[in-house]
Amino acid sequence: MALLDKEVSKQVKNMLGDMERTVKVLFFKSDDESECEYCSTIEQLLAELSELNDKISVEIIDVDEEEQKMEEYGIEMIPALVLLTEDGKDLGVRFYGIPAGHEFSTFLQDILVFSKGAIPQLSEENLKKLQGVEKPVNIKVFVTVTCPYCPRAVFTAHQLAMANDRITASMVEANEFMELSAKFGVSSVPHVVINDEHFFVGAYPEKDFVEEVLKVAKG
Repeated sequence: MALLDKEVSKQVKNMLGDMERTVKVLFFKSDDESECEYCSTIEQLLAELSELNDKISVEIIDVDEEEQKMEEYGIEMIPALVLLTEDGKDLGVRFYGIPAGHEFSTFLQDILVFSKGAIPQLSEENLKKLQGVEKPVNIKVFVTVTCPYCPRAVFTAHQLAMANDRITASMVEANEFMELSAKFGVSSVPHVVINDEHFFVGAYPEKDFVEEVLKVAKG
């Protein structure tokens, strides 16, 4: 049975019709369901999306056979999705867990942005501030698929990653990674963790989100 019904497929096809260049999606998975409960669902979702638009190119990486690829891309856990530009550049945009519910729209938005050159949609002032970041910054945005405020936080975090090669930003589906959620005290979402040492809760406006990142980057 298809994951996307006819009406949703039509809407997605229309949205992806604006794609300009190919976007490569790396899918890190395992066939072991005890390790990756939603891997088969994500694989089906990617297959349906690539059928709707041939500019979506999917590469499936079985971590049981290609473990070195996890290290190459700095993948911390599975399932994981990494977006690459048409020329294969990794800009630090990650999805850990299934991009379903409200996060499905974020995933599609990111694909569109990547297809148009992965130009961050940030103010000039914030771009300048972020380009001054000189140490590695890792942003984790814990979400649930039913949270209506989480997509804004994830999309903003991904824009920050596109602005500076030293920044990596990940959506983390809190219920799929409950041990990690417990480690960082996630009780409400979006819960944003920066370099595993600083956190805030809520979908902050762009300017405030950038300031939180700079606190850590310059600390």
